Amino acid sequence: MNASAAPYFEGHRVLVTAAAAGIGRAIAAAFARAGAAVHAVDIDAGAVAQLNAEHPGIHTTLADVSVEAEVDHVFERHRERFGGIEVLVNCAGIAGPTALLEDIDPADWRRCVGVNLDATFLCCRRAIGLLRAAGRGSIINISSTAGWHGYPLRTPYAAAKWAVIGLTKSLAMELGPAGIRANAICPGSIDGPRMERVMAAEAAGKGVSEAQVRQRYTAGVSLRTFIAAEDIADAALFIASPAAGKITGQIINVDGHLETLGSLDR
Repeated sequence: MNASAAPYFEGHRVLVTAAAAGIGRAIAAAFARAGAAVHAVDIDAGAVAQLNAEHPGIHTTLADVSVEAEVDHVFERHRERFGGIEVLVNCAGIAGPTALLEDIDPADWRRCVGVNLDATFLCCRRAIGLLRAAGRGSIINISSTAGWHGYPLRTPYAAAKWAVIGLTKSLAMELGPAGIRANAICPGSIDGPRMERVMAAEAAGKGVSEAQVRQRYTAGVSLRTFIAAEDIADAALFIASPAAGKITGQIINVDGHLETLGSLDR
């Protein structure tokens, strides 16, 4: 489904986390263009202010969704403003440390898992009651190709994203009888500042140039390309739409077909 389609989601209430930049921003903007009432949540005050300026119709809340009390606040604000919800998109995530497992600080591990996994759990937990009340709905969790492929030097990230897949498939089983669908999107390498930071850290960790890292990432994809955030937004719109009404419990890769990951000598 094209992200610039006519108001397909008019009357739908959509909450997107990590929605002020990158994939989350592209998804929030796409749903807004498609007619949905969008609630964008993010931890970055500067990015939220910019989103407000560029998309004044999108409601925003500043919060860290890895913190239970802040998630409670987000959903109270959402309930007061929108009354309910039809679509939840969990985008919150961080890259985590780049290091061999034995060199990773446990605090860095916990932070990575907290943002990439716990935030998804906390938001799903609060959204489910509203989705049940609506009598329909779609949960879309953003995992990663690293979640099923493995990712050397990025074990906390890969482990958390794999857990998101397990959470998603289990939710699909629990919520299916209520007409609520749960799916996960696994993006490949997304062009943009975050991936540039990841590649810089990987280059430093492996003692190679950033150009070499980028070339290997591209060479490991059948389409020989990085992915745009808008590609993920298009997938999210399709998954949440009636056209995907019988699709649940699925892990949908939007990655140009990843053939290999982390192939540089370690």
